[in-house]
Amino acid sequence: LVLLTGVAGQTSFGQAAFAGIGAYTSAYLSTQFGLSPWLGLVAGLALTAMVALLLGWLTLRMSGHYLPLATIAWSLALYYTMGNLDALGKYDGLLGVPPIALFGTSLQAERRIYGLIWLFALVAAVAVSHLLDSRPGRVMRALNISRGGGSTMPEAMGASTFHYKVVMFVIAALLAAVSGWLFAHMQRSVNPSPFGIKFGIEYLFMAVLGGIGSVWGAFTGAALVKLTEDQ
Repeated sequence: LVLLTGVAGQTSFGQAAFAGIGAYTSAYLSTQFGLSPWLGLVAGLALTAMVALLLGWLTLRMSGHYLPLATIAWSLALYYTMGNLDALGKYDGLLGVPPIALFGTSLQAERRIYGLIWLFALVAAVAVSHLLDSRPGRVMRALNISRGGGSTMPEAMGASTFHYKVVMFVIAALLAAVSGWLFAHMQRSVNPSPFGIKFGIEYLFMAVLGGIGSVWGAFTGAALVKLTEDQ
C-alpha cells in the first residue's frame, strides 16, 4: 500500500481481497490435493498476478474518487465469491490447513513461523526500497499528483504511466498474496472473514498512520494499530 498509494497515489481498499486469493489458493491445494504449501505459494502468486492484471487493466485508467470506489466494488465481489463457493467451504471456510515446513521441520512448533513472517516482511521492504531507488522507481515516484507529480512529465520522457501503474498494482497484490499465504498456514484454517472490505480499510489506515510514503513507516503503523487493539 505504501508503494501503490503512498508513492503512486492510487488509493485501493482491495488489498485484503488479494490476501484472500493467496490464502485460499494454497489452503485449497494443500487440503484437497495434499500439495506442499510452497507449491501453494507459487500457485497463489500466479493466480493473484492474473487477477491483478485484469483488475488493474480495467480500473487503473480511472482517477479521482472513481478508482477507490472501483476497488471497493471488486473487493466486495471477491469476498462474496469466496464465501459462496461450495469448493471453498462457503463461509465456514477450509479447515485442517497444514503448517509450513522447511527442510522437513514444521514451522508451527514453538511459533517458528514468526521468524518466517519477519523474513518475508523485511525482504519485501528492502526490495521495495531498492525498487524505488532505481530508474523505474523514479518514474513511479513521479506519478503521485498529490506530491506535485502526474502523468505529463513521465510521458514527456517516453515512459508509459499506465504501464507503471499496473506494475505497481500487481506488485502490491503479490505482496498481499504472500501475507495471505502466511496467514492461512499459521492459522491452520481459512474463511472469508479476514479478507473483507473492513480489513482492506484497516490495512490502508495502518499505512497512513505510519507515513503513507515511507516503506518502513508501514511497520510503525501496523505496530501502533496492534498496540491500540491490545489496549
